[in-house]
Amino acid sequence: MADHYEVLGVARDAAPDEIKKAYRRLARELHPDVNPGAEASERFKEVTHAYDVLSDPKQRQQYDLGGQGGFGGGAAGFGGFGDIFETFFGAGQGSRGPRSRRERGQDALIRLEVGLDEVIFGTHRDLEVDTAVVCETCNGSCCQPGTSPVRCDICGGSGQIQRAVRSLLGNVMTSSPCGSCRGYGTIIATPCVTCQGQGRVRARRTVPVDVPAGVDTGVRLQMPGSGEAGPAGGPNGDLYLEIKVKTHEVFSRDGDDLLCTLEVQMTDAVLGATAKVAALDGDVELELRSGVQSGDVLTVRDRGITHLRGNGRGDLKVAVHVITPTKLSGKERELVEQLAALRKPKSPELGHFQQGLFARLRDRFLG
Repeated sequence: MADHYEVLGVARDAAPDEIKKAYRRLARELHPDVNPGAEASERFKEVTHAYDVLSDPKQRQQYDLGGQGGFGGGAAGFGGFGDIFETFFGAGQGSRGPRSRRERGQDALIRLEVGLDEVIFGTHRDLEVDTAVVCETCNGSCCQPGTSPVRCDICGGSGQIQRAVRSLLGNVMTSSPCGSCRGYGTIIATPCVTCQGQGRVRARRTVPVDVPAGVDTGVRLQMPGSGEAGPAGGPNGDLYLEIKVKTHEVFSRDGDDLLCTLEVQMTDAVLGATAKVAALDGDVELELRSGVQSGDVLTVRDRGITHLRGNGRGDLKVAVHVITPTKLSGKERELVEQLAALRKPKSPELGHFQQGLFARLRDRFLG
């Protein structure tokens, strides 16, 4: 075996900086990407091994005392990429190292339709979602059980390949992901047969969802970690729920207020009455005063929708619509005529224009 000092061309009492400087010079000349010959490749291995031994104080001391030294921790061949990168790119920059197979999973978006009655106090749903989940066979390792990834022989586990590129400044070393292992530094020699080496599979799973009170159409809820599982056992992405509130046949919504219309018979409007309204969260009794008019709005406090942010609820607003009968029996007509005679009505006269019922309801509902 050649003497390590002779291989590097330095004296036996050379300082560490002299040894490093000699190694850099020889590595530039003999690196396989610059000098692809077989003889240069063997010389490069010798130079690298000699430097590994002499740059380590303990191994150098053992070598100087007559031991072989250096074979345990040396990087024979192309394994010593830390020093190689330092040689070509300067101290302190080093290799970026292989990239991880584990990646974060993708986010998912689901549109969830809920009823108006469900958003008053909020609701719970168990959603069935088709998504990516961790493979149970390999538990996300990508390998068939009993096997593990093996180091890439092409890049020596670094995940990077260096090449010399000629430029105006001379030969410049560039680094790119290894094409054999795709930059991972390892190769899945025996992929899991269940997930084909992905570490995850498509499956249906149940996602429990608590829809908060007060949500409205267009609101998006974020559920961290409930999205797709990442490759190779990577963390899950997030799940986003886009809410759509279904249209109700009776009630409509204005912010956190509930709106509806109560049809009242003419006699009840004249005499007054008590009406029971089936609200979304239970019955409500309304007192109709004598002489109530179409377009009047009765407000029931705190019977609307719970505020999405903060405490309290909106109101229930009930618009009165007085029904004028179109068909009367003989007895009914007689009674109405008697009422008209008692009230001594005068002939109809022109007066100030009054807007229609729906316009008045809009103004009163919306303030």
